[in-house]
Amino acid sequence: MTEIIEYESKLSPAATEFILHWGNLGGQWGVNRSVAQIHALLFVSDRPLHAEEIAEMLGLARSNVSNSIKELLGWRLIQRVPVLGDRRDHFAAETDIWEMVTRIAAGRKAREIDPAEAALKACVTRAASDPELSAGAKARLADMLDFVTTMSRWHDEMLNVPKPALMRLIKLGAGVTKLINWRPGRGKDGGRDAG
Repeated sequence: MTEIIEYESKLSPAATEFILHWGNLGGQWGVNRSVAQIHALLFVSDRPLHAEEIAEMLGLARSNVSNSIKELLGWRLIQRVPVLGDRRDHFAAETDIWEMVTRIAAGRKAREIDPAEAALKACVTRAASDPELSAGAKARLADMLDFVTTMSRWHDEMLNVPKPALMRLIKLGAGVTKLINWRPGRGKDGGRDAG
């Protein structure tokens, strides 16, 4: 908190609060707090900012800002924006929420889910010829791989759904169960539970 408090006069109270909260959330998501705070600052900024401004406004070391900007550029959450008459790089955040969420989801999938899926495939292949591993353990590994593969495929398919259609689907919430004719009391596959 102390990083930003000294520079509060340059940020509105609401912007300061958002930057602090986004920074804390970033830490919970496995993102460096400085990276998340810089993203938040650029998201609420009405104009592109250069690295020196970012460092001063957030009370961060210039090297920290530089490294954080590289990471945000890698995630494609910010972009360089030319400013007439200024040779310094200026940066602006992606402000389209759908684009931002899609890019974060795609980045996390590439860094976390894809490697997990590859590791599970290798484990399932190795397990198939391991006489010391029980049939139950092999089945659980295969089920885990099936789940991760299904979710990975679902993610990729959802990226191709037009945003308005996806928003309507999300707003349906639990009502989506009506579309697939699922009712409570039915088993995993839609059939009646035994008993």
